[in-house]
Amino acid sequence: MTTQIAVRLPDDIVKYIDQEIADGTATSRAAVVLRALKRDKRHQDAEHDARIYAADQSDEFADFHAWAAARRPLDID
Repeated sequence: MTTQIAVRLPDDIVKYIDQEIADGTATSRAAVVLRALKRDKRHQDAEHDARIYAADQSDEFADFHAWAAARRPLDID
C-alpha cells in the first residue's frame, strides 16, 4: 500500500532530484525521495541497535567480540 503526500522542498533540493532523474540514477522524484527516506530509516535503526548493544553490559557477546577483534581471515573456499 502507498499513500500520496505533498511536500515542499527547497529549490536546490528539487534541482538535485531532477538531476538524479536526468542522469538516470532514478526514475522519478518519488523514487529519489523514497531512497533517501529508506537510507535515513536504516541509519536511525542502526543507531538504535548500537545504543542497545552499548547499554548491554553482559558478556553475551564476549566471544564474538574477541573473535572479531582478532581479525582472523575467513576460511571460505
